[in-house]
Amino acid sequence: MAGVVGELRASFKTGRTRPAEWRAAQLRGLVRMIEEREEDISDALHADLAKPRLESYLHEISLAKTNCTFALKGLKNWMKPDKVPAGVTTFPSSAQIVSEPLGCVLVISAWNYPFLLSIDPVIGAIAAGNAVVLKPSEIAPATSALFAKLLPVYVDNSCIKVVEGGVPETTELLDQKWDKIFYTGSGNIGRIVMAAAAKHLTPVALELGGKCPAIVDSDVDLHVAVKRLAVGKWGCNNGQACIAPDYVVTTKSFAPELVDSLKRVLERFYGQDPLQSEDLSRIVNSNHFYRLTNLIDDKKVSQKIVHGGQRDEKQLKIAPTLLVDVPLETALMTAEIFGPFLPIVTVSCSCSLPSSCFS
Repeated sequence: MAGVVGELRASFKTGRTRPAEWRAAQLRGLVRMIEEREEDISDALHADLAKPRLESYLHEISLAKTNCTFALKGLKNWMKPDKVPAGVTTFPSSAQIVSEPLGCVLVISAWNYPFLLSIDPVIGAIAAGNAVVLKPSEIAPATSALFAKLLPVYVDNSCIKVVEGGVPETTELLDQKWDKIFYTGSGNIGRIVMAAAAKHLTPVALELGGKCPAIVDSDVDLHVAVKRLAVGKWGCNNGQACIAPDYVVTTKSFAPELVDSLKRVLERFYGQDPLQSEDLSRIVNSNHFYRLTNLIDDKKVSQKIVHGGQRDEKQLKIAPTLLVDVPLETALMTAEIFGPFLPIVTVSCSCSLPSSCFS
């Protein structure tokens, strides 16, 4: 790893990454890669997560291409010095802010959106004129291997590299000195990344998960709200997304109507046997499958299931599952779920939820 970083730093010191022409050429290379290898990208995402092709295009491929073209359009303006007023103490001087690349950037990606969350920070790092190492997630091996195969073909391999591997390789990468680190994933690993970066005073950008509630009041357009909940939860990688609704808060009197509507929409979206639906992603691997099944095998939780709960260990699939009033001290309610379970928490309140119950 020291050799990889040394090669990148040597390339950066030559000034190779600084010109707008180099940056634009790399971004155009990424756009070309996305356009020419869209089928391969979809195949890799399906191999890693059984991700439906439409979902892969909407949530990963199209967004990555859009971000590339956005960076290309804004590149020259972003690189222009920004004139600012000079202080009276330095009169008659002039002043400007000049954006400079930091140097060598490490991108450690996540497995749930293994293409988009890998390429997105790389786009930003390239646009800013940096050399980059991308470490894709080993939990999405097909996409990781695809990056290792494709990126050297479409971009400058002396300044943009892919390093595959698991914990040992990531640990060795973190032992090196970087000028910026981007990490997407869990808070536990985020702490490890921050601790490693602190040794070198390296700035870090963390994109972490957490509990993500949705509040549904009784005066909503239920038909619209329920479809949005279903798409946001199960249409986003079967709940394996940090922005998926983690749980729903609603009134006790409205909960039965909400549950019935969710059941109808889920059957419409995924059929009577969702485990056989091609529109539902699978759980990424057996470790996460067992983690999730353990959450609902808790007796305090299993008796609260009102819909779903089916599982297929061979396919690593778990059906969309609704639960009502799960005890708040259970693991399902205290940690980020990151899966297809949607608990509904009811409150006794006759007023408007957002303004009165949660202010």
